[in-house]
Amino acid sequence: QVQLVESGGGLVQPGGSLRLSCAASAFFFSRYDMSWYRQAPGKERELVAGITSGGGTATYADSVKGRFTISRDNGKKTVILQMNSLKPEDTAVYYCNAETPGGYTSWGQGTQVTVSS
Repeated sequence: QVQLVESGGGLVQPGGSLRLSCAASAFFFSRYDMSWYRQAPGKERELVAGITSGGGTATYADSVKGRFTISRDNGKKTVILQMNSLKPEDTAVYYCNAETPGGYTSWGQGTQVTVSS
């Protein structure tokens, strides 16, 4: 079972930046596709960004393209979501997700991101 711990959330003004980190305790971390999701109050959880196991392919929701960047360090077993030009509509709880080659998924506990002046 993969354990995921997110960090880096907080309160930021519109236009600001935050860097979310997800630390994984998984022996075979380098084999997992990793993603960031978010869930705003009253809304469904949505995919924000994903990155393949080798880090060769990253995908983004249209709403964050050009502003967010996902990356991973397989040696450190971490996934980073760099968020720039933040908007109030980016306010949500952000979750890290790991998917094994067999399709098993794990979730972190989430970290709150609030964009407000």
